[in-house]
Amino acid sequence: MKTLIGKKVGMTQIFDEKGLVVPVTVIEAGPCPVVQIKTVETDGYNAVQLGFGEVKEKKVNKPKSGHFKKASVKAVKHLREFRACEESISAVKVGDEIKVDAFEVGDKVDIQGITKGKGFQGVIKRHGQSRGPMGHGSMYHRRPGSMGSTSTPGRVFKGKKLPGHMGVDKVTVQNLEVVKVDLDKNAILIKGSVPGNKGSILKIKRSVKASK
Repeated sequence: MKTLIGKKVGMTQIFDEKGLVVPVTVIEAGPCPVVQIKTVETDGYNAVQLGFGEVKEKKVNKPKSGHFKKASVKAVKHLREFRACEESISAVKVGDEIKVDAFEVGDKVDIQGITKGKGFQGVIKRHGQSRGPMGHGSMYHRRPGSMGSTSTPGRVFKGKKLPGHMGVDKVTVQNLEVVKVDLDKNAILIKGSVPGNKGSILKIKRSVKASK
């Protein structure tokens, strides 16, 4: 089953067979124990719940502790759920461990994470809008533009792109390429960048656009 939970280590670069530089993101992924399997009969949908990260037993609350004991797995810090088809679910069982060798070099994956927080930002940085003339007489440089007409409708329409909080959004980047898999270090190298800060938790799964 091509699904994993990982932690973003950072970015670096490697050289391919042609000697070209390839920017990569290093992700510490797995091993991820299968904590729960959900089916249409019991839960209304098919999914697999994986765990990641070591944590002391005393730091786990009673409901989670019972959840882990029922699955006969060690306590983990993070739990993530992956939707799956019946064929994928039938290939795993509770207690199995999924490691980075589930992926191979050249595989296409989708990676989901929480983007970096940017705080309160204006429309140019937040929405990519253009600025006004920068001459001294302009008086209109980096503001959001017209707020609408006068008496009709007399309000700002919903969805108007305005200044506000930027970042800390759940984002999925699709069709990224696996460049290298290191089973000894539980590491997977992904071509390009992925969402989130260093140390943030990521969901890695087989790309929905990958050819079967």
